[in-house]
Parts: sequence; structure tokens; C-alpha cells
Amino acid sequence: MARAGLTVDRLVAAAADLADEVGFESVSLSALARHFGVKDASLYSHVRNLNDLRTRLALHAGGELIDRIAVAVAGRAGKDALAAFAGAYRAYALDHPGRYAATQIRIDQALIADSPALRRTAEITYGMLRAYGLDEPDLTDAVRLLRSTFHGYCALESAGGFGADRDVQLSWDKAVDALHLALTHWPREMRNGEEER
Repeated sequence: MARAGLTVDRLVAAAADLADEVGFESVSLSALARHFGVKDASLYSHVRNLNDLRTRLALHAGGELIDRIAVAVAGRAGKDALAAFAGAYRAYALDHPGRYAATQIRIDQALIADSPALRRTAEITYGMLRAYGLDEPDLTDAVRLLRSTFHGYCALESAGGFGADRDVQLSWDKAVDALHLALTHWPREMRNGEEER
């Protein structure tokens, strides 16, 4: 019998802690069952399978990440907002490596549409980028540039991949400066053979 008080939220919170301890890929239903002192089968009344648990963990971690970013960017615009956004993103990725890894998995589009946290992520990210005068499809391109830059930097940093004798914070600040310049001078989508001005 499942321990009294075992809920989906408690399972996901425990999975998030476990992901930070042992890595996202090592999160399993068996490990969670051991944590709660129950049989594996007891968890199936709360989650369908491991994929369901990992998807819930991804949504949970995505909510945590955007909460941090929202606090950081509140009342800021332009380069200040970009730097605050980037700093909050990096801090979360480095402080919570397992949770952060969960945010990188592919999630069914229907679930994304139903997730308040992921809708909020889009609103905050696109809102920040609109301050640079971007509209679609440039917004999507800019989001992809930011995400790939932030993720690549954080992945390399957390793996100890920067060996040069240069402070990684200074390089990060320079990368954010470069992104600001790129967004300020964004090459607009071509229309009728001419670059949009």
C-alpha cells in the first residue's frame, strides 16, 4: 500500500531532487519507490509510466525556471532585460543540473498548449524580444538563437569545457553583449526580394 499522503506533486518534487542528485537520465520509478518506501506498482496510481513522470518533471522544472526569469526581468527592458534573463537562465542551469536537463526534452505540443508555465515562458521571452522591434518569423529565429547560445554555454560550463585562462563570467557577459548587438541589428526576414527595414 502506498504511503499516506503520496501524491503526484510529491512524486514530481522528489523526482526533481533526485534528478539534481544523480542526473535526469537516472531518474526511475524504482528509485522513487525506494525513496518513498513503497512498491513500484504503488506509483502507477499517480503516474502512467516513466515517460509521464519525466514529462511532468520537465513541466515542473520549466515552471521553476520561468519563475526565476520573471522575477529577474521585472521592470527591465532592452539590454538590461536580456542580461537579467540570461543570468537567471544560467543560474538555474548550474544550480539545478538535473531539473535543467529535464527542460530540454521534447514535449508533446498539446501538453505545451495546456501548460500555464510554458505559455508564460513564451509570453515573457517574446515580450522581451518585441522590445527589439521583432515580429514573426524573426521572433522564432531570435528565440532559437538565445536558447542555443544559453544552452550551449551552460552545457560546456557545467562539463568543465572552458579550459582557457579567461574568467567564464567575463566571457558570458561578452556573449550577452554580442546577443544584444545581434538583436539590435537583426537581419529582417526577406520580403519580395528585399530585406525588410
